Amino acid sequence: MSTAEKSTQTPMMQQYLRLKSQHQDMLLFYRMGDFYELFHDDAVRVAKLLDITLTQRGASGGQPIKMAGVPYHAAEQYLARLVKMGESVAICEQIGDPATSKGPVERKVVRIVTPGTLTDSALLEEKRDNLLLALHQSRNEVGLAWLNLASGQLTIAEVDAKQLPAELERLQPSEILYAEGSLSPRERGEQIASKTLPEWHFDRDAAHRALCQQFGTRDLAGFGCEEFTHGLSAAGALLGYAKLTQGQSIAHIRSAQVYSADQFVRMDAATRRNLEITQTLRGEPAPTLLSLLDTCATNMGSRLLAHWLHHPLRNREVLRARLDAVDELDEKYAAVHDQLKPSVDVERITARIALKSARPRDLSGLRDTLKQLPQLSALLANVAAPRIRRLTSDLQADVALVELLQKTLKEEPSSVLREGGVIAAGFDSELDELRGIQNNCGEFLLALESRERARTGIDKLKVEYNRVHGFYIEVSAANANKVPDDYRRRQTLKNVERYITPELKAFEDKALSANDRALAREKFLYDQLLESLAPSIPQLQGIAAAIAELDVLATFAERAATLNFCAPQFSDEAQLVIKQGRHPVVQAQVEQFTPNDTTLNASRRMLLITGPNMGGKSTYMRQTAIIALLAHVGCFVPAEEAVLGEIDQIFTRIGASDDLASGRSTFMVEMTEAANILHNATDKSLVLVDEIGRGTSTFDGLALAWAIARHLLELNRSYTLFATHYFELTRLEEEFKQLANVHLAAVEHQHTIVFLHSVNEGAASQSYGLQVAALAGVPNGVIRNAKKQLVRLEQQSAAQNPQGDLFAAAPEAPEPEEHPLVSAMRDVQPDDLSPKAALEKIYQLKKLV
Repeated sequence: MSTAEKSTQTPMMQQYLRLKSQHQDMLLFYRMGDFYELFHDDAVRVAKLLDITLTQRGASGGQPIKMAGVPYHAAEQYLARLVKMGESVAICEQIGDPATSKGPVERKVVRIVTPGTLTDSALLEEKRDNLLLALHQSRNEVGLAWLNLASGQLTIAEVDAKQLPAELERLQPSEILYAEGSLSPRERGEQIASKTLPEWHFDRDAAHRALCQQFGTRDLAGFGCEEFTHGLSAAGALLGYAKLTQGQSIAHIRSAQVYSADQFVRMDAATRRNLEITQTLRGEPAPTLLSLLDTCATNMGSRLLAHWLHHPLRNREVLRARLDAVDELDEKYAAVHDQLKPSVDVERITARIALKSARPRDLSGLRDTLKQLPQLSALLANVAAPRIRRLTSDLQADVALVELLQKTLKEEPSSVLREGGVIAAGFDSELDELRGIQNNCGEFLLALESRERARTGIDKLKVEYNRVHGFYIEVSAANANKVPDDYRRRQTLKNVERYITPELKAFEDKALSANDRALAREKFLYDQLLESLAPSIPQLQGIAAAIAELDVLATFAERAATLNFCAPQFSDEAQLVIKQGRHPVVQAQVEQFTPNDTTLNASRRMLLITGPNMGGKSTYMRQTAIIALLAHVGCFVPAEEAVLGEIDQIFTRIGASDDLASGRSTFMVEMTEAANILHNATDKSLVLVDEIGRGTSTFDGLALAWAIARHLLELNRSYTLFATHYFELTRLEEEFKQLANVHLAAVEHQHTIVFLHSVNEGAASQSYGLQVAALAGVPNGVIRNAKKQLVRLEQQSAAQNPQGDLFAAAPEAPEPEEHPLVSAMRDVQPDDLSPKAALEKIYQLKKLV
């Protein structure tokens, strides 16, 4: 809009347009009375997104001003919907005093709400971390920094550019920041809310200074990121953006963690999806490994559990400490959960304290939780596990902190500060006096009425109040001659006169202002309380972490007892031995589950798995990976016994679908995943490969499957479960002693198939494809025709072997029969023939033709 057009706007609209010009890439919620209003294009957009009424008001450039609004007291629910859609919103509040303002009340943007910077409990998912991520990339390296603003956890990493998709799948950020000129997340195929920042926001030196200032240190050596380049650049942009959105400092971010992929058992994006850790393949939250395990008593525990499942550790000392703690909580987990269930979300409340946005109920809940901690510590006093003892010591809250909350807040404060009723009686004498005026108002008026009746002799004199005229003394017109000289007429009605006296006027001024003064005093005292709590933020963060971990360990103990899990054992030898292993999620969905053994070691590196579709091959493979994953989380596992050697990575190539966004076919996706495995798997990796090579012709697929299996055996030497319908591959056992054939058993009974789901040594005898098709409901006519064609194909194969055997020597080509014409001409010498003999020879050849 041009300057000339702006000059024709009303002062209020000029103010709006000025603020909007500063936040052009987001929606502007402009506070007007009891509503947040949006104008012009913002109004049209919000009306469509929220399905609210679009109106118009006044005109701009001859066109009506489009307008839409939401009530301020219900704004959070609308914000939640907008943020879930990936929108960002600037909240503009009135900061001036309407009584003293000339023209529009002064307003400014006090907060920016974006998908990655949420802290309000109404906007956050209770059981999921909300991460803001920034990335800064060179050709081969990516600097990453991610922040959980609701807890204050900042993490910095530098990873190979090829690992970026896997990291984004692991973190699942709510919002991504990237520099201008970089490849956007959407161009990478990531459907995540994103924001472009100017390149100078990613300046490495400025980032170093900002981080040192934030942490109160001279350098970053103590955090392990002093030498980072792109990682620090990303962290600096992230920190600046977080401060901008909150409109203030973010005091609860006091340190940074450095992420190193070598600390964890790595899983690529495909593996995380295929194992359905926190989402099903359809993107649903259940049934998944997390949904099965999550019986946590607190939301903090649920979030930590999800984090652990995506970050399986390689540090065996930490894992053994967790397993020992789970073992010792075997008889106490129920009592621990009972103590934890009333706990509030200390982690997120601590963040809101730091951001000065904590509500009264947040603080009263925090007070009550801290008061319960001594009982929890007493319950765990006799537990010997070192990890439990450490967590118990971290649960100790400062007595002065609890006393401050106890004496400052009412037992049940109001839900919002603007309603009052938050600060406890007896805490502040001025507030008590103001409340006394409000509470004693009725008594004063009755006493005044009694005194005035006695003084004037008017029996029906009344002292009353209404919102329009305030306090007044009402006298009937018949008694007007008895009114004393100090009465001043306030209002004349038909049969009565209303008066005010100096005493009543003084009380009115005091009473009518007492409520506003009391609310202002409560806000002042509450702000003081938040300031007083700021030094306790590190302590509260430690308590929150201890509650969350204790909750998860108690949950592991409960799940182990309920689902009959066993403690895994770790070995220095190269092995993965599981006895009577189960897939816990599948087992919870079926009436009867068949457990199976898995044995892999230095001399038995690959299991080649054959058997019918629906026979349980994929389940068997996935359960092996899930058992390995749970063991490296510190959880008991669904088996009778599990012994694991060192595992550095888990890879899966199970199922595939078209990646239309990237223009990749099913087969291309399959080969891309296979290539990733072949390039990166080591002799310490667990690899699951299911039906490789089925997306192309039989010969191509068989050749690829054979070559991939050989590569895994000869070069990668990984622990491999390789499922296939190519029976020719079973011949690999003759060449490689590290390979063993196993199959999922099934029997045919009365033309139907019965799946036994048990894993047996040796190769399967057939695939039972037609029987499975019949179970799927394929019409009988189709099945009969397929059987006839199968017989013909098998007969043809036996006679001609058209598909061939990949492992058999190529047959010698038979000598072709010589044509009679060729034989007849072989010995003819044209130069020796007379004309008559030549003519006779032509007649002979003619007969042969």
